[in-house]
Amino acid sequence: MKPATSYKNPVLASRQAKLALYRESLFDKTIYMDCDICLLSPIDEVFDYLDEADLLVTEDVQPAIAKAGNLLRVKQDILLTLQSVGLPLNKNSIQYNGGFIAFRKNSTNYEFFQSFKKYFEIVVANQNVLLLKDQGAFAAAVESVRPKIKTLSPIYNYLDKWKDVYAIDKPIKVMHCTYPYRPQYAKNVTRSLLTRMVDRTAKIFLPNQLNNPWRLK
Repeated sequence: MKPATSYKNPVLASRQAKLALYRESLFDKTIYMDCDICLLSPIDEVFDYLDEADLLVTEDVQPAIAKAGNLLRVKQDILLTLQSVGLPLNKNSIQYNGGFIAFRKNSTNYEFFQSFKKYFEIVVANQNVLLLKDQGAFAAAVESVRPKIKTLSPIYNYLDKWKDVYAIDKPIKVMHCTYPYRPQYAKNVTRSLLTRMVDRTAKIFLPNQLNNPWRLK
């Protein structure tokens, strides 16, 4: 394993590591998962799915880019704002959750990750209106390159924070434990009185996706 890209801002470092996935992977087929993900059962079939698609992704809980207010720092028209900074998005563009991505090495994906990097640089350059997130750049790269995508079920990227909005009838395979929840919380492991107290306290005092100060730089 290689060390992650080093930046003072850890949020930016995590985004840069994702941009480097294609370049750094040594394999013909690669599965990427965020570090706050728990693998609950084998997912060998994902490699088989890559025989038919360039990219395997899961939709965000709010898939419509035109309604993705989570990408903006300001309250204004979402789609027009994203378009105004140079992201080639439209009303049909989809917001994917980058916590789980699978891809294969080919010329299409090489071009895709090049575009992903280009559009993320636009996000970084426009932090006066955009939050430091990668979904908008990812969606822009999809629109630009048009790779062959297979959208997987939420069971491959189940965000415990949004458990009330899912309608699934199969066992969860990949649990995405959004900060500050510990992976053990999702797996119901080490549920002592002390760890329950820590979990409850973390929700109150630790930074989350909305108030993490690194998202404001």
